[in-house]
Amino acid sequence: MEDIDLIRRIIHVDMDAFYASVEQRDRPELRGLPIVVGGNPDGRGVVATCSYEARAFGIRSAMPCSQAKRLCPNVVFVQTNMAKYKEASRQIRDVFHEVTDLVEPLSLDEAYLDVTENKLNLQYGRDVAKYIKARIFESTRLTASAGVAPNKFVAKVASDLRKPDGLVIIPPEQVADFIAQLPVRKIWGVGPATAKRLELLGIRTGLELRNFPPDRLQAHLGRTGRLLHRLAHGDDPRRVTPNRVAKSRGSETTLDQDVIHIETIERIIQDQARQVAASLLNIKRPGKTVTLKLRYSDFETITRSRTLPSATSSSELIAETACHLLRTSTHAGERPVRLVGVSVSGLLGADDPEQLWLALPLP
Repeated sequence: MEDIDLIRRIIHVDMDAFYASVEQRDRPELRGLPIVVGGNPDGRGVVATCSYEARAFGIRSAMPCSQAKRLCPNVVFVQTNMAKYKEASRQIRDVFHEVTDLVEPLSLDEAYLDVTENKLNLQYGRDVAKYIKARIFESTRLTASAGVAPNKFVAKVASDLRKPDGLVIIPPEQVADFIAQLPVRKIWGVGPATAKRLELLGIRTGLELRNFPPDRLQAHLGRTGRLLHRLAHGDDPRRVTPNRVAKSRGSETTLDQDVIHIETIERIIQDQARQVAASLLNIKRPGKTVTLKLRYSDFETITRSRTLPSATSSSELIAETACHLLRTSTHAGERPVRLVGVSVSGLLGADDPEQLWLALPLP
């Protein structure tokens, strides 16, 4: 039986400017330059990611490429190459599984690992994280940042503190002091709008959040208030759960800043639809149900879905369906949005009649 009082060692690994770093690795002429991976600056594309040199100019993910061009006229735009990024991600996952089978991927470039017990038989999470970072660089020539802590929340915050190529360890006895000093905007679930509401309550740090009466927090923020109060005490019991085989394909973007303009959200959706369609084509499994996911600035999360008459892997149809859902069944344009996601489910298998029909060559 598992010891429920066991202090866990959780590592959150986050690759540094992943798509941009892969491009700079493979194209030496781009190294040291501000680059954007994403759409056309003369079109309606958005920034998928950008190099640290570009971030110095204020460029951020999900920003319209035209705005990125205005901020840095010399920025270099590079088209996304998902096949290349997925291969790098596969190599990184292989490194994770050298250490533990308790790996919970969050995206191509980010994952939680539970290394309480690990294949290296190392006692300290710090040593495991150093091994992972070194092996990732050895395998891919890419750098990763890592946070080590007793739970997911603290590990994720820690991994972001010393980017790029950072390593931050928060042992159990330091968790309370670590959270106490955090600006509330660093706490999971606090976007710009929630941060402003907390500031009006006189809450700017983790310590002030911890000391605020939980009933009053719930009165102002609903269930989110209770959750934030628990996190301020370092209470995050979530376990690292390896993902099962996906029954859908999707793409999500957490925005650096809340977005109110519906046209900007539609541009993000169009880019995501292209990524999803490429993934469906890669596995040769079209799908029938298109789902739009939005998270508003107050952290309320909604999904809206539509099942199509027949399966598709068309980026245009996926984008058109998701944008229709956006405009007809959400409050986008009225409420600020902090996360956008598009997915396709109901994937056809190789033995489905419709899939067999789609696979037949035209006469």
